[in-house]
Amino acid sequence: MEIVECKQQAIYAFSKKNEPIQSVGAGSTITIETYDCFENQITSNDTGINSIDWDRINPATGPIFVETAQPGDILAVKIEKIELGDLGVMTVGPDLGVMGHRLQEFEAKMIPIKEGKAIFDERLHIPLNPMIGVIGVAPEGEPVSCGTPGAHGGNMDTKLITEGATLLFPVFAEGALFALGDLHAAMGDGEVGVSGIEIPGKVTVTLSVIKGQSIEHPVLLSDEGAATIVSAPTLDEASKKSVEEMIDLLLPHTDLTINHMTMLMSAVGQAQISQIVDPLLTARFFVPQWVLDSYGIKLFSL
Repeated sequence: MEIVECKQQAIYAFSKKNEPIQSVGAGSTITIETYDCFENQITSNDTGINSIDWDRINPATGPIFVETAQPGDILAVKIEKIELGDLGVMTVGPDLGVMGHRLQEFEAKMIPIKEGKAIFDERLHIPLNPMIGVIGVAPEGEPVSCGTPGAHGGNMDTKLITEGATLLFPVFAEGALFALGDLHAAMGDGEVGVSGIEIPGKVTVTLSVIKGQSIEHPVLLSDEGAATIVSAPTLDEASKKSVEEMIDLLLPHTDLTINHMTMLMSAVGQAQISQIVDPLLTARFFVPQWVLDSYGIKLFSL
């Protein structure tokens, strides 16, 4: 299996202009090594804010050129495995995250990973939820910073993006130009402090191309169900659009009217927050698998 190392190339914006560092055939499985979101610059609790190069934040390894992927297609990314490093880090500080207006000093906290837990302190060992913060393809228009989410994916910081899930992205550029980074050992919905437990690691993915279908925003499929993921200037906009995207996705697979589908979504769907700290805010709308099974819905033939 091919391994793409982060030292080969880290990008700080998703762009059609980025030169790919690897070309793979559709259906290929590859392992991608990643830095943490600080590009491994924080090495101790004593690391100060002025010692960090803030132009090197949220690097993604890539991009990967996926053969046969063309604008209008869908890139399906099956997350086969996430391997974490043995030391994570969190940070807080003035103007960072939801509480930044009340914080007076920047602080970093190193968090060891041992026996499947993140050692927050002597009293609390946090169960791991390995997930990917930054993952996506080249956007349709101008370059988009790896710190910003959008229709192309990017910094969605969605805790459902974990082992076993399949992410689907609209393809805007030839080859899709896929990249990922910003792993977390654990992260809560919202990522309210502007960092999860940031950590380097490796991700093994299978990249497939779906022809003849299209989507406007990322879609996540897992054994638990399906989620539409939308980023927008406000959480209200993102949440409402994610609901509409889900209804439009499911409606053609049933004989329900739009009235009855809306009733169904109000009864069984879950409006969820992904993150509220990035330049655009990200929400998702989740529908359990048992609902899809009841109507015999199999999305994207996956």
